[in-house]
Amino acid sequence: MTADAPFSLLAEAYEKMEATTKRLELTDILVALFLKVPKEIIDKVVYLTQGKLYPDYLGVEIGVGERLALRAISMASGLTMQKVESYLRELGDLGLTAEKALRSKKQVTFFKQPLTIKRVYDTLDKMAKAIGEKSQDLKLRLLTGLLNDAEPIEAKHIIRIVVGKLRLGIADYTVLDALALAFTGSKDNRPELERAYNISSDLGAVAKAVAEGGLKAIKEFKIQVGKPIRPMLAERLTTPDEIVAKIGGLCAAEYKYDGERVQVHKDGDDVTLFSRRLENITNHYPDVIELVQKNVKAKTAILEGEIVAVDIDTGDFLPFQELMHRRRKYGIEKAMEQYPVSIFFFDILYADGVDYTTRPYQERRKILNEIVVTNERIQLSKVLFTSDPREIEAFMEQAIQDGCEGLVVKDPRSIYRAGAREFLWIKLKREYRSELTDTLDLVIVGAFHGRGRRAGKYGAYLVAAYDDEADMFRTTCKVGTGFTDEDLAKFTEMLQPLKIDHKHPRVDSKMEADVWFVPEVVIEVIASEITLSPIHTAGFGSVKPGSGLALRFPKFTGRIRSDKRPEDATTVRELIEMYKSQLKVIKEEAAPEAQA
Repeated sequence: MTADAPFSLLAEAYEKMEATTKRLELTDILVALFLKVPKEIIDKVVYLTQGKLYPDYLGVEIGVGERLALRAISMASGLTMQKVESYLRELGDLGLTAEKALRSKKQVTFFKQPLTIKRVYDTLDKMAKAIGEKSQDLKLRLLTGLLNDAEPIEAKHIIRIVVGKLRLGIADYTVLDALALAFTGSKDNRPELERAYNISSDLGAVAKAVAEGGLKAIKEFKIQVGKPIRPMLAERLTTPDEIVAKIGGLCAAEYKYDGERVQVHKDGDDVTLFSRRLENITNHYPDVIELVQKNVKAKTAILEGEIVAVDIDTGDFLPFQELMHRRRKYGIEKAMEQYPVSIFFFDILYADGVDYTTRPYQERRKILNEIVVTNERIQLSKVLFTSDPREIEAFMEQAIQDGCEGLVVKDPRSIYRAGAREFLWIKLKREYRSELTDTLDLVIVGAFHGRGRRAGKYGAYLVAAYDDEADMFRTTCKVGTGFTDEDLAKFTEMLQPLKIDHKHPRVDSKMEADVWFVPEVVIEVIASEITLSPIHTAGFGSVKPGSGLALRFPKFTGRIRSDKRPEDATTVRELIEMYKSQLKVIKEEAAPEAQA
């Protein structure tokens, strides 16, 4: 008999999670839940708690819209659509609508079967895999069947899962903490689980392995072609001198291309492309697939590179925005002609049975050179090995002239730290003056209602930097300039599914926004400088007691960073370093005036 458990266990845990914003309490609730459910289905419990059925890279979505959900609620409760819609208008939440509708159910359901976790999961799985012209009817029938047997609280969370609005405020790291506590007895073992997650991108698989086999099973996790590895990220410093001092000698300076970072998985002629968010983007780049098939000599390989849009007539690089025209469902052939691309490989993680993530960068670069046959469309990133800050400075200026954003400077001795952001890789862009000339990638966490011409839309957004040490988003400014009327309309629509009625548990804000969002959307912002602020929480107390760091005169650049997860946004540490560098430059510029 297949192991199972009542779905009410999940619903009760979700109720408790909704009632707290404290991370330790959330962790404790998860630990209790994990210890109650059978180990055989713990992967399903983890996926459902993430609001999904499979890891993101498989791209499986349940595909239920608001209208179909309302119809299912109406059929299961016996209430008219008009009545159910009135509940939605009153409550503003489909889950609460389902709960209230089932509490108002007009007839008793005889032969009602208590829901189990496996039944709910398997039914949602059938809904996700339903295709064809009658798929919507099948989804409606399956969802109504679940709701018929659901208690009101269960219905609330089922509906939130199917429409993608299960807002429990937990992050992957909270789940990893809970798994470590539940099945190894100590949070100290989380790094082992984290590494398994970073090389598999599958939290459910990690949960099942540690539940059934403990740390021994976790240590047996291996890289697999077809399962994306969570990308290594770079820190940021402001001058070549600082970078050389931080790395401690010889550096590998690479061009930082203004394109889409991609992880390429090759298994014979089967090639899969994953974005930095680990989405499968293979269908957008058939030309890149062909380039990899013909020019990567290894039978099996995992490579990292940057896809860059190019001007076919001049060979010049085009900005990132041009590349986004390739992100379309239809008309790919035409898009390939209009927006041709090149790929620049900068790392190798695996090839023909060998895990290269544990090898130093310098060796990985050598292997990459041996495996990739280059031509004008497929190349290796341009690199300079040097310990001279002046050479790095000149190389950066050349990179900018060539249409790049700047450099990523790497420690040649460094291994590939999947999922980590460390000073083994350091971004170097245009030098920061007292006037900030570099852009920041910030996460929208809240909004303020517009007035006048912006009435009916959001007039400004509360944005935050990512604190990777605490796994929190800390506010740094309110941005309202740089948005066109088209942007404002698009943002209002885009953010609607992320709207919540309270500040998200992972958001640290002293400001009270009119509307709160799940931290998901990353936008690019430019500002005149970084200043101290008593009302913003990024870097609070790190530079001056009672003050955080804020952006002065922030402006939206027009670029939505859809290629970045919220955790890939500019970090609080980066903001602090930029502020300190800015102060240093101001002092240097002021010194000659003082002497005069």
